[in-house]
Amino acid sequence: MKKYLYIKFILAIILLGLLGFSAISLAGGKLMQEHVESVYSEKLYREATHIAQYPLIRSYQTIENQATVYNDLCTLSTYQNASIWLISAKGEILLDTSSAFIKDNFPIIKDFNPGQTSGSYYQTGLFFHQFKEEHLSVMVPVTLNMRVQGYVTMHLPMTVLYEQRDELLNILYLLFFLFLLIMLAIIPVFSLMIYRPLRTIIQGADAFASGNLEYNIPLEKEDEMGYLAMTLNYMSDELEMTGNYQKKFIANVSHDFRSPLTSIKGYTEAILDGTIPPELQEKYLNIVVHETDRLYKLTQSLLTLNNLDEKGRQLDYSNFDINTIIKRTAEAFEGTCREKRISIELLLTGQTLLVHADMGQIQQVLYNLIDNAIKFSPEDSVIKVESTLKHETVFISVKDMGCGIPKSSLSKIWDRFYKIDSSRGKDRKGTGLGLAIVKEIMNSHKQNINVISTEGVGTEFIFTLSKSKEEP
Repeated sequence: MKKYLYIKFILAIILLGLLGFSAISLAGGKLMQEHVESVYSEKLYREATHIAQYPLIRSYQTIENQATVYNDLCTLSTYQNASIWLISAKGEILLDTSSAFIKDNFPIIKDFNPGQTSGSYYQTGLFFHQFKEEHLSVMVPVTLNMRVQGYVTMHLPMTVLYEQRDELLNILYLLFFLFLLIMLAIIPVFSLMIYRPLRTIIQGADAFASGNLEYNIPLEKEDEMGYLAMTLNYMSDELEMTGNYQKKFIANVSHDFRSPLTSIKGYTEAILDGTIPPELQEKYLNIVVHETDRLYKLTQSLLTLNNLDEKGRQLDYSNFDINTIIKRTAEAFEGTCREKRISIELLLTGQTLLVHADMGQIQQVLYNLIDNAIKFSPEDSVIKVESTLKHETVFISVKDMGCGIPKSSLSKIWDRFYKIDSSRGKDRKGTGLGLAIVKEIMNSHKQNINVISTEGVGTEFIFTLSKSKEEP
């Protein structure tokens, strides 16, 4: 199995690392530079403002103790790690803490223009070509009697800022690499908690796809992966049951079709080749007719079940009198009951009892249940069909006095083609689909059907219907 997901996850982390490193190198360096310049320029500007407010600075050119002021500013310059200049309004450098003290022959800054830094309290560069390397410079005017006497400037080499920027970047790189290590540590966690369970599920899915529906995914986790594995296991079980059911269904259909077809073929060939004499042909032709009826009934039952299995099938709901339907259905078995000397006793509630259901399908339910009761009832017995009303629900009961159903078979009687062993020899016309059709119809109506049976005593089927809200 190719580990595309695993490789993609690792490549995603590597790509994240490269993008993060590039972002820190490009955008991070610029942002750090701006931050450092802002911090240092603000600090220098604040200090230069304090210096410009000193009375001795305002009258520096007229005082006698200029050397004392120079020494004080040199001390402050050393503390600030920046050179301090005192510039006259004409651009003369009256004081420079980075140079020796002078009282005359002051150097002059060519093209000195204090307004050049308008809009910003600091600038970076060579400060009117006074330095050979770039400096961060701040300039504050010195005023006396509302007139500008000169300027206090402070200069800090940009190498100091670069060092500070690099230190901050190194810290940022270190934090990023720690974050990247944490991301890499997620890989074994991802492998343990996600990839391995997913690989186990994929192996199970491959087994199911290859037809091994007995395979069970060995994953017991109480999370989404565990739920997915449990769902797939349930699906495989259902598919296996469906496959077994289909095999059983085909086997039963083949068996039930093969038996009458064999009889029809055998008796027909025997009549054609003269094996059966003419005087006996009517007897065997009647057998052929019975077998044909059996095939017809089996085919009709299969078509009915197929229609009931269709998804989205609409029921033709209507309000009708269930008592009338019971009477009509019972009348249909008059000839069969006369032959077996069986009587059908109707115990109906009221003259009319309206229900809301699909009349045709409910009549099919009654027909199958009564037909089943007659089939397993002995001669000279009574079948009771009863309708009762309890709490807006109509209960219909069909009870016979037949051989009953063994307890081991009660849960299987709704299965298609299921026949109780003891009944196989009694009625060869049975298809084993009658009760399956009944169950499907009741399920489609969202109603219940139950069975009560005792061997040697009889069987009673009871199903429910919704009472109609209309008055009779």
